[in-house]
Amino acid sequence: MLSFMLSRSFCQVVVEVNRSSYTTFGYVLRAFTTSSPTFGDASENASVATYSQLKTMLSSGNVQLFDVRNPDEYQAGRISDSVNIPLGSLEESLKLSSEQFQQTFDMRPPGKDDDNIVFHCNSGSRSSKALDIARRLGFSRSRHYKGGYSEWAELEGN
Repeated sequence: MLSFMLSRSFCQVVVEVNRSSYTTFGYVLRAFTTSSPTFGDASENASVATYSQLKTMLSSGNVQLFDVRNPDEYQAGRISDSVNIPLGSLEESLKLSSEQFQQTFDMRPPGKDDDNIVFHCNSGSRSSKALDIARRLGFSRSRHYKGGYSEWAELEGN
């Protein structure tokens, strides 16, 4: 495993050196060396909640679902049981004390070890950024719903 990671790092350095000189060769080599290995797919899959996973979590009541879209988007249509925390205020909100979070959002605050935290937006871009923020703050088991509200509405017939 270590040799694979070292060789991958070496290849990425070669790509960076070659990119400036040999655009076509660098492009091909970069595409080859940056494709996800099998063990990397598990990490990606662990950070993404699918439609069916989210549906199951919602039906069992075992989800802390945060909609990181703007309030007007949230009001126009939302996934039931989601709590709106716009992306711009997410970091500040996740840093609130338990009491402040409870008062502001009328729910218990998420715990850093909780495995049922899911962020969503409209199409996955903002929720991916939300995931990065949450992970940086120590919410290491949080996920995002990559399909977002647009996929949800389509599959739910809304």
